Parts: sequence; C-alpha cells; structure tokens
Amino acid sequence: MKSLRYWFDSDSSIRYAAADDRIDWFRIIPFIVLHLACLAVFWVGISAVAVYTAVILYLVRMFAITAFYHRYFAHKSFKTSRPVQFVFAVIGAASTQRGPIWWAAHHRNHHRHADTNQDPHSPREGFLWSHIGWFLTKRHFHADYGLVKDLSRYPELRWLDRFDIAIPLLLALSLFGLGEWLSWLNPGLNTNGWQMVVWGYFISTVILLHATLLINSLAHKWGKRRYNTGDDSRNNFLLALLTLGEGWHNNHHYHASSARQGFYWWEVDISFYLLCLMNKFGLIWDMRTIPVKKRDHRLNKVSQ
Repeated sequence: MKSLRYWFDSDSSIRYAAADDRIDWFRIIPFIVLHLACLAVFWVGISAVAVYTAVILYLVRMFAITAFYHRYFAHKSFKTSRPVQFVFAVIGAASTQRGPIWWAAHHRNHHRHADTNQDPHSPREGFLWSHIGWFLTKRHFHADYGLVKDLSRYPELRWLDRFDIAIPLLLALSLFGLGEWLSWLNPGLNTNGWQMVVWGYFISTVILLHATLLINSLAHKWGKRRYNTGDDSRNNFLLALLTLGEGWHNNHHYHASSARQGFYWWEVDISFYLLCLMNKFGLIWDMRTIPVKKRDHRLNKVSQ
C-alpha cells in the first residue's frame, strides 16, 4: 500500500530504510509503463504535427531541466523572480523527472561526493546503475532535504515535489484534448488525441529522460578532460548538443556555479544562449560565469 501511495504522493515524511538498494518493483510500475506505452505508436501511427509536438516539448522541457532544475535550483547560477521560478519548475516537472527539490538535492549530493562510494550515481558502480538503477531503488526515492533548505521554504515547490505525477498527467490530458480538437478542426492533419499523447508525451518524455540521464552515466565515461577535478567528469560535444549544453561536464565540475558550461566560444551551450536572452529581457539577472583567469589556469589542466 505504501508503494501504491507513492504513485501519487511522494510524501517525504514516510521513508524507506536509508541503506536499502533494492528496487521497489511495484512502485516503479508507472516508470515501466511510460516506456512500454511508446510501443503504442504502431497503433496510433505518425503525423507531422505529432512529431513536431514531440520535438518542441523535448526542447522546451530539456531547457527547463538544464537551465532551471540544474543551473538554477541545484547551483543558483543566476537569480530570478518567484513567478518565473515557478513557471520553469512546472515545465521541469512535466519532464517526469520528479520535483525540483528532490532533483536539486540529489544533484548537490552528487557534487559533494562525485565518483566516490557516496555518490548517488557514480558510473564506477556500473553503467546501468548510474543511468537508471540508482533512482529506482528504495534508498534514493527520497533525498537529503537538508541540502535544499533554500528551496524547501517555497510551498509551491514542495507541492510539485510531493505530487510529482500531477503535472505529467496534466500534460498528457492536455495533449489528448489538443489532438481531438485538431482532429475535429482539420482532419487533414491526420492526428488525434491518442496519437498526440503517444508522441507528445510518451515518446518525447522517454527520449528526454534518457538524454538527461546520459550526463550521469556517459559524461563520466566518454569524452575529454580539460581540468583535474578529482572525479571522472568529461566534456562531450555530442552530449552537449543532445542536452542543450550539459555535455560540457568536466567544465561544469570544475566550476559548478557557472551559468555557462561551454567555457569557450566553440563549445556550444544552447541553454546559456537562451539564459542570456532571458537576462536581456529582465527575466533573470546576476548570472554567474567562470572568471577568465580560472578558466585558463593551466595548473588545473590534465593531459588527455
């Protein structure tokens, strides 16, 4: 019954045993269904509008994860207003990667213990563990909320964290309604409610989820190291493109508080470019970046 409750209410007052690394198979049934539902594409078919919707939702939600869940909530690399904070927390929650407080707590813990036996998702424990295994366990269903007291003071963020399935469900229902409306408005689009749900939510979300998780797994195994950070973090151009800039992971571990993770002009960091645009319009401010002297300090570089 506790596992069933966790499908809808991840109340942090009820905890698993701290050292329990077993997978709670009943609790993760929705996670399994999320992946299996992608197979419904063979029944609902494909249309241009459904694919475009999937791509747009991937990009918008990936930006919310990289720029806000990661660079803002986890690292405070810039400042923003409470309404903007909430809007992007909602968009991030629509990614089905849990709430912003849980996400930030685990990530801050990762930086405190990167690639040690206290790291929640070190690839030294195996690729599958670092990619998906760690958050399926009972140990990591909750987080060390003492690391995120600055975020826990916002009741709206606590609500998103506790009822983390609410926004994804709302997105799926909205996509169904949009698909049915488009089917009635313009049958020539060859779409419908279920097709929009399968492409716009299930397929888009699964790709988004695993692209994000590749930073935990591959970005500590595949790529080049510019700086001696004391961990296995790597810079990877392909991962940076896939995640709008998160692939410059060795840079990030070297100076985690920077809103810019592509330190040089040739290191494409789309999230940073969009943050600069938001800064220009006054939506965010006080963006933190790495000082040039620290960026170019050769004593911190590694030969690889």
